[in-house]
Amino acid sequence: MTAWVVVENEKPLQRMAQTPLQPAGTEVVVRVTHAGICHSDLHFWHGTYDLGGGRTLRLTDRGVKLPRAMGHEVVGRVVRVGPDARGVSVGDLRIVYPWLGCGHCERCSGGEDNLCNTPNSIGVMQDGGYGDEVKVPHPRYLVDANGIDPAYAATLACSGITVYSAIRKIQPIAPDDPVVLIGAGGLGLQAIAMLQALGHRNIVSVDLSPDKRAAALEVGARAAVDGAGEPAEVTARILAATGGLVKAVIDFHNSGNTATVGVECLAKSGRLVLVGLGGGQLELSLAGFIFRPRSVIGTATGTPQDLRDVVALAREGKLRPIPVSVRPRSQANEALAELARGQVRGRIVLTPDD
Repeated sequence: MTAWVVVENEKPLQRMAQTPLQPAGTEVVVRVTHAGICHSDLHFWHGTYDLGGGRTLRLTDRGVKLPRAMGHEVVGRVVRVGPDARGVSVGDLRIVYPWLGCGHCERCSGGEDNLCNTPNSIGVMQDGGYGDEVKVPHPRYLVDANGIDPAYAATLACSGITVYSAIRKIQPIAPDDPVVLIGAGGLGLQAIAMLQALGHRNIVSVDLSPDKRAAALEVGARAAVDGAGEPAEVTARILAATGGLVKAVIDFHNSGNTATVGVECLAKSGRLVLVGLGGGQLELSLAGFIFRPRSVIGTATGTPQDLRDVVALAREGKLRPIPVSVRPRSQANEALAELARGQVRGRIVLTPDD
């Protein structure tokens, strides 16, 4: 067994031997067949997060220890089952819910494992899908992947539930009300497909890249706006495309500039949902939030129920798959470099070399 791991931040991933995982109690071990590469993997690889104002958050501040195999978008087959695990069998094809918590607190007991104060996420706090095996504490963190292309299914564990959770935070909103999506990478394209699956028809995508704007139109955006320039310029272009201030903006990049654009696009009672880890800080006119009341909301991935909901949409054929490029795991370094250069349309998904 092997894994491609981060041994040192900002250094190439190295192939290392892994010890086979052994389940106890209700635990289940899954042999990885597909693992998506998420933009947050790049932040993990760099080892720091920009908090704005010259402040940074380091991986070590989060309790992360290296070496670590990244990869939280995982599909695989069950290979070993603990003696107390029920409802799952060796050979089952499953999507892995990666946003694990302690399993015992109020959040975890209430089905909001992603909001646990002591996270144990796969691919972050424990080894993930860039390796051969992952382990979950209970079968409830596994969702049946049959009937869905496994390469695409892997993206649902993060990209899918993250956009689903963000979209729920802008509801209620009418099908023809414009929704602005900042960023047309894997999350942005997934959001277009998700909004359509939920009945929304007026989607405006914003991105710097002409290729990504073209991809957004292909997936179903009504308009695609150039995100280059100062915030005031970009805001003006967006409002020209939407016909005026909007009720909802979702920012998949989430830098100081993009969040500023998002706030300025909002009508009274409008909502800006922040998703990405671009970093920086947002300066607000406090009085302006009284004269034009708006909400700025952060979101962090999604719940196990969100994953079940998203998988149901995909299985029913309501959710249009985003573009996926399948690569052997040995090309993980090259794939991360492509993502860093902004050259990935949709998602790259890794598969075992053997």
